[in-house]
Amino acid sequence: MVVRTVGESAGVLETIAREASAESTLWQEALRPEDERESDVVFSVLADEHYALATESIYEGYLLHYGRPRIFAPHDPDVSILLGDYLYAHGLVRLAEAGTASDVTEFAHLISLCSQLRAANAPGDGVAWVATSALLGATDARLEQARTALRLERETAPLVSLARSLVEPDRIDGVLARHERRLT
Repeated sequence: MVVRTVGESAGVLETIAREASAESTLWQEALRPEDERESDVVFSVLADEHYALATESIYEGYLLHYGRPRIFAPHDPDVSILLGDYLYAHGLVRLAEAGTASDVTEFAHLISLCSQLRAANAPGDGVAWVATSALLGATDARLEQARTALRLERETAPLVSLARSLVEPDRIDGVLARHERRLT
């Protein structure tokens, strides 16, 4: 895996803003003013660079549903949900273009699992994002086993162990800290 810094990946957020704005005036109206947009990429720094746009699109959609988005600030909660869904879908399309059907399936499972966790006010979404992002483009049966333990037993240890086997602990800590700051 290529280790990239946050600064090297920040241009993906500009691309997301530009493309969403061109897609719909509703999305354009939801954009933060340029000087208020944040460039804090989170999970794409763990994946191969050709997955960055897909990963951050999906994550921005997640933030529109559950946290503080970096580039959008819709004034209407319904627009926030619709825009989040658009970014989920758009990110999955980008993932299909950059990777395989298996990659799309893994992120669809991630979105579903994290929605369940958020509905139950349960922990573990961050480590699920870490492991899924780090394994993009690879097949590893441990990911499904670890997510199943989280989904059924609310056990985060298998995902933490998997994440630590894939990514250096200090990088995980930094990514998880950025993620936690984004949640409401």
